[in-house]
Amino acid sequence: MARDLSAVDEFLEDAGVDGYLISADGSNSDQRYLAGFGAPDQFVTLHVDGETHLLVSGLEYGRARSESRADTVSRYSDYGYQDNVAEYGRRHGKTETMAGFLADHDVESIAVPFQFPVGTADGLRDRSVDIEIDDRGVISDVRAIKTAEEIEHVRVAQRANERAMAAAEELLSEATVEDGTLWLDGEVLTSERVTEEIEVTLLREGCALDETIVACGASAADPHDRGSGPLSAGETIVIDIFPRNKESKYHADMTRTFVKGEPSETARDWYDVTLEAQEAALEAIEPGVTGTAVHEAVCDVYEAAGHPTFRTDESTETGFIHSTGHGIGLDVHEKPSLSLSGVEELEPGHVITVEPGLYDPDVGGIRIEDLVVVTEDGHENLTDYPKKFGLD
Repeated sequence: MARDLSAVDEFLEDAGVDGYLISADGSNSDQRYLAGFGAPDQFVTLHVDGETHLLVSGLEYGRARSESRADTVSRYSDYGYQDNVAEYGRRHGKTETMAGFLADHDVESIAVPFQFPVGTADGLRDRSVDIEIDDRGVISDVRAIKTAEEIEHVRVAQRANERAMAAAEELLSEATVEDGTLWLDGEVLTSERVTEEIEVTLLREGCALDETIVACGASAADPHDRGSGPLSAGETIVIDIFPRNKESKYHADMTRTFVKGEPSETARDWYDVTLEAQEAALEAIEPGVTGTAVHEAVCDVYEAAGHPTFRTDESTETGFIHSTGHGIGLDVHEKPSLSLSGVEELEPGHVITVEPGLYDPDVGGIRIEDLVVVTEDGHENLTDYPKKFGLD
């Protein structure tokens, strides 16, 4: 599948505006997708009449021309940026430069993302540019449908992710138990030590991550607790790794839950029912099914086993207390959503996580997460890693 921006063109036509404008730095995934380019400093991307045009600093001009997918690349200096700064000041000087860039492309009205800078918008309005706020997130909608190339990017990141998970599991397997605590190489094995091994492995695989989760016991009962300190025997250890490939900028995501030593009977039951819930979600995934329907398949399993969910109790602090999954790509969380609010239908090319879980500080946390792509006739699981609870 080739990248298809026709939905953006249709949005602009429906909104009655000439173009779509993003002004942000390379951390903005919509801009990176549209431009095929990222930079540490702010730059401008304009989509108009089916073409994409960039406005960048002189520092980034050569790289933007060679790396981006833009039809044209211009420099701030092409529109008198230094003179504009001298006349209007730094803030308004850049706005004056952008107004000249828009005029050069015959753009008198634009749609901008919901997060577009207010000062820039006001400055462009003062220069007779009409602005429509895109609160739908049309480019995020387009990004949700991955091309074959993008799916391969995710697959590569996921293979690296699996090697990092294997490195973490190996540390747990090699550890010994002394007085209820895990020890390795004469030292207490901590969340920080396992996290370090994950990060080093990912760096060697061309990936990186800002944070990961290695949470044990009561800490694992908070789905986003990163974990810290010694790891204990007989308690659940949730490891959730979500790296980004440095070259492609695409993410992967996977969670496994382990116990070193003898788990409680409750924890073992929780693991089994979570595995059943995940299998129910996977069986439901195919084109035309809503994210809500997939999420409810998980709720059905948990509720039948007597566990609270947000569907039965919006205020519960234990049980199944998050969505079933989310899209993944340039962002680690993007469209679509597998949740009670995930009313959109799944389509071929959607890449989504499937991660049911149960949580209670008295028991710990259990979460199992795979990464799948929706296909024409169902789905393909991009995760190739065993689901193993107990470790010898």
